[in-house]
Amino acid sequence: MTKISDAFQNGKAFIPFITCGDPDLETTVQIVRAMAENGADLIELGIPFSDPTAEGPVIQAASGRALAAGTTTDKIFDMVRVLRRELTLPMVFMTYANVVFSYGTERFLTNAQEVGVQGLILPDVPFEEKDEFAPACRAHGLELISLIAPTSHQRINAIAREAEGFVYCVSSLGVTGVRKEITTDIAGMVELVRQAKDIPCAIGFGISTPEQARKMAASADGVIVGSAIVRIIAQYGREAVPHVAEYVREMKAAIADL
Repeated sequence: MTKISDAFQNGKAFIPFITCGDPDLETTVQIVRAMAENGADLIELGIPFSDPTAEGPVIQAASGRALAAGTTTDKIFDMVRVLRRELTLPMVFMTYANVVFSYGTERFLTNAQEVGVQGLILPDVPFEEKDEFAPACRAHGLELISLIAPTSHQRINAIAREAEGFVYCVSSLGVTGVRKEITTDIAGMVELVRQAKDIPCAIGFGISTPEQARKMAASADGVIVGSAIVRIIAQYGREAVPHVAEYVREMKAAIADL
């Protein structure tokens, strides 16, 4: 099985996010396959939650559609089990602490390990509270991905020293969503991380165009794109697969030669 670090071995990594179950899990399977075939190096699988506080309206709406379609955490585990019959690239879950707590942390991590998920991103768990999850993740072979924000400067050193897998650098203040312009000093954030630890840095929140991806990837080891992909799925529904495939191909091509 691959490791998260493998995603960063072939140049700049392209990391797409998808909300599982939007519009249904059958379509999610097809989209994940298409993303893997068209250049994704690591895939973030969003487990829908009724109150996703870090998300903007696009991903909030996707969570709502997925839950309305009957998506459950157990069904997502089953879906990943199916995908793992053919896909070897790293995959991580992105969800909220309450999803893990309510499912049962030990049970959640046991199942995540069993189906072949390599990591976990919990955007509502601050660095100071990560020990509620980090030791248990480690015991099950999952890496708990740390996030740093433009306001984290005083804490970046401490966060980076304990980071696992990769550091998720949040490009902009606020919630997820497409942005016309990203003005944060990404290079400065990445430099602070690298001073503390030799670990890949991927930039997320707001990236939507090949030009933005290329600009962000120049300062980091990879780019994360969520809302722009979820918007394509919202537009095309079950017919979204070729459109997402083309988008991922274009985004990967934009950063491939850096």
